[in-house]
Amino acid sequence: MKKIDKKLIGPRLRRFFFGMKFSDGFIYKFTIYILLISFSYIYLYPILYMFVNSFKTVDDLINPGVKWIPTTLDFENYARAFQALGFPGSIFETTWYVLKVSVAATVSAAVIGYGFARFNFPLKKLLFGIMLATFILPSQVTMVANMLIFRNLNIMSTQWTMLLPAISGQGINAAIFILIFYQFYKTIPTILMESAEIDGASQFKIFRSIALPLAIPSFIIVFLFSFVWYWNESFITALYVGGQITLPLKLQVFRASYEALFPPGTPGAELNEAIMLAGNMVTIFPLMLLYFFAQRNFTQSIDRTGITGE
Repeated sequence: MKKIDKKLIGPRLRRFFFGMKFSDGFIYKFTIYILLISFSYIYLYPILYMFVNSFKTVDDLINPGVKWIPTTLDFENYARAFQALGFPGSIFETTWYVLKVSVAATVSAAVIGYGFARFNFPLKKLLFGIMLATFILPSQVTMVANMLIFRNLNIMSTQWTMLLPAISGQGINAAIFILIFYQFYKTIPTILMESAEIDGASQFKIFRSIALPLAIPSFIIVFLFSFVWYWNESFITALYVGGQITLPLKLQVFRASYEALFPPGTPGAELNEAIMLAGNMVTIFPLMLLYFFAQRNFTQSIDRTGITGE
């Protein structure tokens, strides 16, 4: 048998536990994984709780011995939640509305960010500062003024109250979107723009042929952010657009909608916690599905773009 040199055991153990640069050692990796698992559990616990309890029967809900594994999967909870939320029409209505506003917000942010990054004009710094200040102001401060403007334009209680600000670069969190594009355009070498100008390209052609293709990562980030924020926004949407145009708004009147379909006292159709959690899961499922398919492009775009401009 080959003898083990005791002098090599110590260095090998140190290399295993601490690595060559500490960051590649077992202790460092173990600590990182423990932290990641701990933080992910904090975020995933509410979703797991809603998902498991949405399949429980009434008997499982009141049984303290049933925690994470229901004795019987009750799919009827989701069937009734679908009815109360108006599926499948509500999902298409919400997606179409959010898609229009998100695309408008993304395109306008790309154009405005390019203008701030590329051109010098009077009061540029002042306007840029005012643009950033709009992110600091809460929506409640400008709520009354916006309502008066929309009323004078005769677009109150229509989708234009959300589309028009998005098109003009004043939508929800538009300052962040503009800043993302601005920081990315600043990283593009000016030699590319100058070479195109020497070749006779117009500013629009430079923007279309050089800036836009390079800004694809920024488009992915801004579109996903805007889609999620417009999807979850309920206060401003209910105030300006009105009605239950999105699933979160329909979820706010879930009890009333359910009781209209199944009046109190209907045998076997009483509203319970499981049905309400099923409605919550149905509302957030499209966003989870979107992130599942786009998370690779999303993380890669953040790495390539550098939201902080680095």
